[in-house]
Amino acid sequence: MNIFALFETRVREALESLTRSGRLPEGLDLSRVVVEPPRDASHGDLATNAALVLAKEAKQNPKALGEALAEELRTDPRIVEASVAGPGFINLRLAPEVFQDVIRAALSEGENFGRGHMPGGPVNIEYVSANPTGPMHVGHGRGAVFGDALANLLAAAGRPVTREYYINDAGAQVDVLARSAYLRYREALGETITIPEGLYPGDYLKPVGMKLAETHGRALLDQPENEWLPQVRRFAIDAMMAMIREDLAAIGIRHDVFFSEATLQGENGGKVAELLDALRQKGLVYEGRLPPPKGQLPDDWEDREQTLFRSSQFGDDVDRALLKPDGSFTYFASDIAYHRDKWLRGANELIDVLGADHGGYVKRMQAAVKAVSDGQARLDVKLCQLVRLLRAGEPVKMSKRAGEFVTLRDVIDEVGRDAIRFMMLYRKNDATLDFDLAKVVEQSKDNPVFYVQYGHARRFSVLRQAREALPDEDFSPAALLADADLSVLTDPGEIEMMRLIAQYPRVLESAAAAHEPHRIAFYLYETASSLHSFWNKGKDLPQLRIVNPTDRNSTRARLALVEALGGVLASGLAVLGVSAPNEMR
Repeated sequence: MNIFALFETRVREALESLTRSGRLPEGLDLSRVVVEPPRDASHGDLATNAALVLAKEAKQNPKALGEALAEELRTDPRIVEASVAGPGFINLRLAPEVFQDVIRAALSEGENFGRGHMPGGPVNIEYVSANPTGPMHVGHGRGAVFGDALANLLAAAGRPVTREYYINDAGAQVDVLARSAYLRYREALGETITIPEGLYPGDYLKPVGMKLAETHGRALLDQPENEWLPQVRRFAIDAMMAMIREDLAAIGIRHDVFFSEATLQGENGGKVAELLDALRQKGLVYEGRLPPPKGQLPDDWEDREQTLFRSSQFGDDVDRALLKPDGSFTYFASDIAYHRDKWLRGANELIDVLGADHGGYVKRMQAAVKAVSDGQARLDVKLCQLVRLLRAGEPVKMSKRAGEFVTLRDVIDEVGRDAIRFMMLYRKNDATLDFDLAKVVEQSKDNPVFYVQYGHARRFSVLRQAREALPDEDFSPAALLADADLSVLTDPGEIEMMRLIAQYPRVLESAAAAHEPHRIAFYLYETASSLHSFWNKGKDLPQLRIVNPTDRNSTRARLALVEALGGVLASGLAVLGVSAPNEMR
């Protein structure tokens, strides 16, 4: 039950009534009409901008139009007050029965409450996609958690979602990996090695070298590089991907598809060559010269004729090269081919979750997706800013195993999956995140993950108390739905909790539409705080205690409210991929 959608429909019906009566012209564009929470909760339960956004087109004074619309809305028995504020906003105060119906819906639907049927076709979300050259670091972890939570969020909103990992298993970096692993192979056979600059020094390749020695013995030593390199490269990539999958599993992240970059460039150029043919058929490839880059010229820049894609025709700043001087495909050409493949597999919305250093990638890839799909698909690129890892305010030293950074697995082992996932989502993805290993395990209000999980555990704590105090009562959700008299919930703290529960469907929908899972984390903290505040009021005011053996009526009603709120907390935590414990230990 989404009261915002429900009353948006009511506002539109009221506008149609004004049109039929001649007080509004026909054919008004209602697409910008919304119903949302008022900026100040003291102004009411809902607010609509209808009069404000329609006044100019209707050629009417917005306040006068607001008064006419408010008059029409007052005829609805569910609306006890409709008042015009400021330049034309209409604030609505709802009858208590509306919120009581919300609680009943939440009890009836359980963790499905608020989950919707968001319009739109299949979504492909590509996230993590770390180069398979070593263990995942904390920065990878932020993109991984964000992408996974966004996939959960869109699925909860009703969109079909494919979760994808792009394996960068072609190009120079995997050759560097192979040569680094080969050195560790020689080390495993008893040689003393020195790792030259440019190869990967981390100890994580030692087990790979040992496994190579077990598998091949000394045979690879007798082969020239052009023979051992492809064997070691495949072996090392598989070993790195196995390690990455284990790290992802430890943080509760899964993918439906692992797509190999190497498969793009098969016989006769493979899918990249197919892409160039498709672009040529559209007239989007030409031979030309690019203007020099702004600022100081890169050392490798050449003023030469190139094979170019008309990306500026689709919103990019300049056209882009598709072939290198040696005739091989550019990385950009491969990227276009990959995104075209995602579209051909059925996704009309593509989301790439990337690191902050990929800002220059956004416009060109959005232009490319628009071109290859004839505008049928759109690409949203979400950039995740850096993570500063701290312990009690001090920077954390690099990992000995990785050699150059702190591994994600080190952090998982220290603070656990829930703390990482919640705190990675407690800031917007494009803001730098300070992750303090000491603070995220504190049991205090200042630690959001603890406070929200504690709110969910309190749901079960009060239920245990009620069963001990009133063992003859049935406090199951079905019994509470049937028997609880919700009209007794009149305290401001109870009303605040009911309002927050009513907001959940809208929060879920708007967060999914904006691709912003952090909104769920913020909402959960506010909702858990409302329960904790009401609980604390009951310590000082016995009449507000949730479990009151001398007042079974209020006990049933408050347990129904807490059960509904707890269901919302569980649902939101599931979207974030965080556990909802029944008790805190």
